[in-house]
Amino acid sequence: MRKDITVAAEVRTSRGKNEARRTRRAGQIPAVVYGAFQDPVSIAVNPREILKIVRSNTGYNTIFTLAVQGGENSPVMVVDHQVDPIKSTLLHADFKRIDLTKRIRVSIPVSTEGEPAGVKVQGGLLEIISRAIEIECLPDDIPEHFIVDVRELMIGQSKRASDVQLSGSMKLTSAPETVIAHIVTLKVEAEPVVEEAAVPVAGAPAAGEPEVIKKGKKEEDAAADKDKEKGKKK
Repeated sequence: MRKDITVAAEVRTSRGKNEARRTRRAGQIPAVVYGAFQDPVSIAVNPREILKIVRSNTGYNTIFTLAVQGGENSPVMVVDHQVDPIKSTLLHADFKRIDLTKRIRVSIPVSTEGEPAGVKVQGGLLEIISRAIEIECLPDDIPEHFIVDVRELMIGQSKRASDVQLSGSMKLTSAPETVIAHIVTLKVEAEPVVEEAAVPVAGAPAAGEPEVIKKGKKEEDAAADKDKEKGKKK
């Protein structure tokens, strides 16, 4: 999306780590601008202005004017930037010149709108699968974002990239079947089954108790029978 923003830049005549440090100490960052069949140019820009663009709603899709002192004024986009991992300060940026008459490929954020019937009526869950799709269009037709209405979705139904409404010179380059969002059934975890303790039968030995009593009785009965046989022989 083209914005009415102009960022001033100065040409850097030398390169290297020492020159980059001097540029940063002066309150700017080293950068490079290239593309549109022109030679790349090493420049220095204000990091605060670049961070403001990158963190805006249009982010990397923002087309703005880069005004190089004593040189070109070109529409450009930020294609890459390097941030200090500790201080979170901007260290370097790459800009690409944009030909406003030629189509370019960009990634556009996608958000959903409305409460799905599958959630409201059926108790399902809205699951977001893809948060962006890729399109190809003229630079002036780049949208800020897409909104997909999911109110009519029921469980098992989905919205795909092919359902996104395109206009002007826009052409979908993502796979049409790419799922943006769908309604799924909530998973219910089964409760663990608690086994009831067995009720002991009256007169039965307790669990784990050796059957010493029964064995002893059998031995006593056998001894009594032997005594009876001895008595008969006598």
